[in-house]
Amino acid sequence: MTRKAQARLGVLLVVPLLLLVGVFLVFPMINAVYYVFVDFNGIDPAPPWVGLANFTELAQDPDVWAAFSNNIIWIVLGTVGPLVLGLALALLLWHVQRGSVFYRVAFFLPYILPQVAVGVVWGWIYEPSRGWLNKVLETVGLDALATGWLGNPDTALYAVLATAVWVTLGFVFVIFLSALKGVDMDIVDAARLDGANGWQRLIHIVLPQIMPVFLMVTTITLLGGFSVFDIIFVMTGGGPAGASEVLGTLAYSSAFQLNRISYGTALALVITMLAIPFAVWLNRLQRRVSLEGMS
Repeated sequence: MTRKAQARLGVLLVVPLLLLVGVFLVFPMINAVYYVFVDFNGIDPAPPWVGLANFTELAQDPDVWAAFSNNIIWIVLGTVGPLVLGLALALLLWHVQRGSVFYRVAFFLPYILPQVAVGVVWGWIYEPSRGWLNKVLETVGLDALATGWLGNPDTALYAVLATAVWVTLGFVFVIFLSALKGVDMDIVDAARLDGANGWQRLIHIVLPQIMPVFLMVTTITLLGGFSVFDIIFVMTGGGPAGASEVLGTLAYSSAFQLNRISYGTALALVITMLAIPFAVWLNRLQRRVSLEGMS
């Protein structure tokens, strides 16, 4: 095959991919940028130009700031929780041989289940009158703690967050357990012989060796905190009274329930712009740590 024929074949193979990217990524992004500068209600074929009015309204909307504060809570707890619990679980089962495959499958299973199914099941668990969580609390004499977990503004966000942590835990656990399998045990054993305790070995030997993986998992879970939508939408819809509302659910309700397409699009664009700096910073940090580990 001549070089010209190879070039033609390469173009033929690339064109379908470029078309898919253009139709499903580039065009929607260009369309979104257009919508944020007009006032489109989903019907008007010629929406009026409003410039930065949507962003000005966003900055002054108390609902946006309340949702943003919930996002911050979700980002912090939804990142730290799975990381700490997943690492602890991986360390606990690091050297377990019998049943290791069962543990991986059992903990990873919630992560691959549809979020809608997970939300529905946990909605039953949190159900105030027939849910088993309140039944367990009543059985052990903690009746005072029993409540309508998803209907109480003080607990709704944290109840959904606990469900999300349970889902993400399996993913983090499997990734960390795989990373721990690559730790140089000769160094760990040498540190033990030199008198280093378990905490010192973890901080100074184990964590540095799995740090690139740790940062990768941190990036995934942190960005998930910015874009969280489905589990909240299924379990509470952002309620009660906006107690579990986040930017994603607020953007959805603005665009598709209030027919404020432009306002919802502007809010979605803000979510993206907030997440990009964290993604870039963590990616650079991960690359730097990886290069330092190779040197």
